Amino acid sequence: MNSQDFPYTFNEKRYHTFNYYLKTRYQCKVSKVILDAGFTCPNRDGSKGVGGCIFCSQAGSGDSNLSLKEDLLSQYRNNKAVMDRKWPNGMYIPYFQSFSNTYGPLKRIKEMIEPFLQMKEVAEIAIATRCDCLNDETVSYLNEITAIKPVWLEIGLQTSNDSVGEIINRKYTFQDFRDALYRLEKTNIKVCVHVMNGLPFESEEDMLKTVKDISHLPFDGIKIHMLHIIRNTKLAEMHEEHHYDLIGRQQYIDLVVRQLEHLRKEVVGQRLTGDPIAEDLIEPLWLIRKTTILNDIDKQMRKLDTWQGKFYE
Repeated sequence: MNSQDFPYTFNEKRYHTFNYYLKTRYQCKVSKVILDAGFTCPNRDGSKGVGGCIFCSQAGSGDSNLSLKEDLLSQYRNNKAVMDRKWPNGMYIPYFQSFSNTYGPLKRIKEMIEPFLQMKEVAEIAIATRCDCLNDETVSYLNEITAIKPVWLEIGLQTSNDSVGEIINRKYTFQDFRDALYRLEKTNIKVCVHVMNGLPFESEEDMLKTVKDISHLPFDGIKIHMLHIIRNTKLAEMHEEHHYDLIGRQQYIDLVVRQLEHLRKEVVGQRLTGDPIAEDLIEPLWLIRKTTILNDIDKQMRKLDTWQGKFYE
């Protein structure tokens, strides 16, 4: 396939953008509305461990939620209002982001989701969780509601290297992750996998291997993050003690391009870099300029005349 023939793109981008996925389905701007439903994680409450993953904040990665302490519908209305000013005729994806939002009784999960199912402006539902928080009852329910709205499960993997998984306090294995994806393959639920570059003691080839390891698994989307150190985390304490080197900006851009080359072209790139809050960020400070990173990924792909899936076999 020639790079000019890449089928899932606007504006000559060479990877399958989330913007392309959404606009071709809904013909309008679709935005995620970040929500905190008040769940926790099995490696926070003691059932598997305590403290959570070393990079995770006390808000469970929901730090950008501007209405964190309000009830769900108030969070939705307030955060949506900010986007309405930019895109008054858009649609929305309620995104249950903080912690693991299928880690609880089904009754509570239903109470979280069902107010949004009949909202006309809601295009899809997105739920962040872990591969070890998906029992049969919950999966069956989520599959049922895909008849009303498409459902994305965003599942953190970060790395396929289980030794590094232990270092980051993940508390599940790559095999656990694989098993969950093969179970979800039998449903209509869409899966977005989270991977993270720059984890402690991983080489660039290790990070590329994670994408190669998942490339033939059944999933629909990917989020690629750069590890960033934020205040009041275990990672911040580790960094203060050891000051291990983080990968640099250009190294990250080059790596993401290589990772995209090994992904199926159908996989939706929902995110290619992190989006930290500046005042909480310790390192790397170059992550604050998200748009320039994405622009330089585009430039690098054009320079190399490469595209998503070029080396996928």
